[in-house]
Amino acid sequence: MFVLELTYTAPVSAVDEALEAHVAWLDQLYEQGVFIASGRKNPRDGGVILAVGEDRAEIEKITASDPFVLAEVCAYRVTEFIATKTAPELAPYRQQLP
Repeated sequence: MFVLELTYTAPVSAVDEALEAHVAWLDQLYEQGVFIASGRKNPRDGGVILAVGEDRAEIEKITASDPFVLAEVCAYRVTEFIATKTAPELAPYRQQLP
């Protein structure tokens, strides 16, 4: 599992210009089962996405396709972790330690 932390690198007004395309991109990845939660940080200086994927390279390819990245209004920090414990509703995403 991956925590994707977005940090805005441009004024929020520039972020808002790319917001509609970013939301459509999010929707597509939710439909594909890659994203399981997302939202803005408070204060609004970026966002957080919880994602599942085969490996870090796949996730980094996905983040590079974000309209926010293409518009050069955010940067990503990708953190991989092993989700050994979850809420019951997230049981399908539990992982075993290697």
